[in-house]
Amino acid sequence: MISFLKRTAARLWSRKVEMGLGIRVTAAAFAALVVAIALHLRLPLWAVLTAIIVTQMSVGRSLKATRDYLIGTIGGAIYGGAIAILVPHHGEAGLLAVLVLAVAPLAFVAAINPSLNVATVTAIIVLLLPTMGQMSPLESAIDRILEVTVGAITGLLVSFLVLPSRAYSQIRVNAARVLDLLADALQELLAALTRGRDNDALHALQDGIGQAITGLQAIGVEAERERSARLSHGPDTGPLLRTVLRLRHDVVMIGRSTVTPLPINLQARLAQPLAKLSDAMGKYLKASADALRNSAGAPAILPVQVALEAYAAEVAAMRGEGLTRGLPGDMTERFFALGFSLEQMRQNLRDLERCLSEWAGRPEPGVKTAEDPTG
Repeated sequence: MISFLKRTAARLWSRKVEMGLGIRVTAAAFAALVVAIALHLRLPLWAVLTAIIVTQMSVGRSLKATRDYLIGTIGGAIYGGAIAILVPHHGEAGLLAVLVLAVAPLAFVAAINPSLNVATVTAIIVLLLPTMGQMSPLESAIDRILEVTVGAITGLLVSFLVLPSRAYSQIRVNAARVLDLLADALQELLAALTRGRDNDALHALQDGIGQAITGLQAIGVEAERERSARLSHGPDTGPLLRTVLRLRHDVVMIGRSTVTPLPINLQARLAQPLAKLSDAMGKYLKASADALRNSAGAPAILPVQVALEAYAAEVAAMRGEGLTRGLPGDMTERFFALGFSLEQMRQNLRDLERCLSEWAGRPEPGVKTAEDPTG
């Protein structure tokens, strides 16, 4: 029983960001309903729904959702109210004609700018709600704006005050996840040179990397929104995101160079250097992921450099012995492209080292400071 409770607690803790969102959404809905009732709003439903919509995973995303929802609501309410007031619509045929006139332009605008989707819905509500109750189109527009404003402000305040989640801090977790996946993919690809590919494993890894990169870029936009609003402080997210993306491209290039295993005679010579190189790079990427999560300094990159030099020395010795002369043209091209890709990855790992030092709030490796005059 104790073991089960520990596993359950560990799973829940691993989902603490999602749990925080659930608590914030609940608090936002509750608070919006209380405020709407206190202000005697005609339809508290819209305040509650708006509060739920604008309460997002991070403060940066909540800022964008609130801005988009308020702009769309105000624009849709003004346009829908103007159409309802200025265009006579008596009877069902007139109402249908006015509905088309209200929806078509706003739907076109929303197709160009999807963040304004709510404008179409708002215009419909403002136009049709007066036909169901005793109110004018102007009153309907004003009520809609008030209800959405209450919900938006309530949801945004809850995002700031109740277990706030900053996109800036989520970048660490997401970037570390990408680095872990890249380490697994790199080790699998280099192992394919001597034992063949496990395509199912590689496809799963590539899909995971693609999804993680997409999520990381989206969070990066939210984090920069927080920084511009002075809600988060720290280094620019751009260098870290670009470095992670370049490392992903390096892994893709290595994948193209390892489509087929090496010839048997080359495998015998390169099996050990490749194994050491794979181990060194994989460990460095995973250690970098841990450093990013824990705001620690960059791990030592020396093992990677030593392993790369040993691999390059063995390749040079093989070329000197003429072992690469009889390779088919496509095999030769992939073989030397692999060396170029590994060297490019080494340079990008050095960039990652600088990024980690910056995110840990430490001087870059090799840079002298007043506290460390020896460098």
